[in-house]
Amino acid sequence: MTETAVFAAGCFWGVEQVFRDTNGVVATEVGYTGGHTENPTYREVCGKGTGHAEAVKIEFDPAVVSYEKLLEIFWASHDPTQVNRQGPDVGDQYRTAIFTLNDAQRETAEASKAAENASGRHPRPIATEIEPLGKWWKAEEYHQQYFEKNGGGACHVPR
Repeated sequence: MTETAVFAAGCFWGVEQVFRDTNGVVATEVGYTGGHTENPTYREVCGKGTGHAEAVKIEFDPAVVSYEKLLEIFWASHDPTQVNRQGPDVGDQYRTAIFTLNDAQRETAEASKAAENASGRHPRPIATEIEPLGKWWKAEEYHQQYFEKNGGGACHVPR
């Protein structure tokens, strides 16, 4: 039985690859969530005004990798103190967010955020939003597994 997690940590190409490289992750899908427009396109999301974040939906096997471990990977894969940006990418579509699917995920995410804030690893407070997952919009096909199709090398995520 698999479970689902959804994270936004900047450019979804690199974030997706970090999780695809994680043992226990069964599948990934990049898309848009957290906004107020229906069926947004990449151009609309990048043009601002939709309120959507670039995000990654992760299907994982909790017998192999826990939600807590995925949160650790999330914190390590970006700068959670930046507001509406990651690396050179600026805009609310690049915000840091955890989109939860149930109360257990929300509680775990909030505890993880508090621990990360208290860890001393960051010079500023964590800006990551934690909110329930609303409507999910799958991104265009050319964005799916972008690094595998195009050789990587872009985005803020170290490879």
